[in-house]
Amino acid sequence: MALTWHAEQPAHWDDAKQRILGAEPPGTFGDTLLPTHPGAVLPGDWFRVDRDGVAVGYAWMDTVWGDAEILLSVAPDARTTGIGAFALDHLDHEAATRGLNYLFNRVSPRHPRGAEVSGWLQRQGFHASGDGRWLRRRVRG
Repeated sequence: MALTWHAEQPAHWDDAKQRILGAEPPGTFGDTLLPTHPGAVLPGDWFRVDRDGVAVGYAWMDTVWGDAEILLSVAPDARTTGIGAFALDHLDHEAATRGLNYLFNRVSPRHPRGAEVSGWLQRQGFHASGDGRWLRRRVRG
C-alpha cells in the first residue's frame, strides 16, 4: 500500500471529493457547506491522499491567527488503515513549514461519529479546550 500526499492548488470539487466528503452523513462537518456542483473552487488549502493512485482521503487547512484549523476525511472503506494518521502527519509538516503554532479541529456536536473522532484526535496528542468544543495540538514539525 503506497500512500502519497498531493497539494491541490487550486482545489475544485470533483468526483473523488464527492465520493469521500459528499458521502459523509449530515452534521459531520458542522455548519461547513460543501459545494454541490462539480468544478466549484474550494477555499483554504486542500490536500489529497492517494493509495496506489486512487484518492482515499482529503485534508483541509486554513490559517487562523498563527494556527491551523484542520479537517480530515477518509473513505469509509479505507478507515482504520493509517490514512488519517498519514494525513495528520503531513498537515503537521505543512503547518510547521509555515511557522504555525497549533493544529486545531472542532468536532461538530452533530457529527454522527463525534466521540470516535474526538477520541482518535486525543490519541494523536490533541487536547480539549476549556469548554471542550475545540481540540488542539502544538505543531510538532
